[in-house]
Amino acid sequence: MAQQASPRGTFLEIAAVVKAQIKANPEVTKLPSAAELMKAHGVSRGVVLRAFGALQKEGVAEPVPGGRWRVVRVGARTDRRPLEDRIADIITDEALPVGAAFPSASVLAERFGVSRPTVTKALDKLEAAGVLASGGQGRVRTVRAVPIREERS
Repeated sequence: MAQQASPRGTFLEIAAVVKAQIKANPEVTKLPSAAELMKAHGVSRGVVLRAFGALQKEGVAEPVPGGRWRVVRVGARTDRRPLEDRIADIITDEALPVGAAFPSASVLAERFGVSRPTVTKALDKLEAAGVLASGGQGRVRTVRAVPIREERS
């Protein structure tokens, strides 16, 4: 009877390989997708998800909305506020006046590294709050009101 490799610990081996890739290339900001790791290592999705969990537990990676994972660098600051707050900051940071055209969902998705549907949900919340005005399908969103920044101590 041929002896088979034990599946136990496979996720730790995958986590170790990913950590070595991160260490070897300081420019890496996103981890490979679950599908890429499944194909590269010939394992199931569950094994890859356990590897991601091990990396998260060690503080090497964190999940990103949309199912991806990003690298956590020591000393790097990550804005963890809700997406709608970060998008609203564009109005004040870029000094957009009331009535000015607002960037499209596609532009914002690329800027924040999230999917377009995720951005659309955040934009819908800003429209409901009265910060943005929707021009309808195919029309440009505009600034309806300048949000007030809360000072945090």
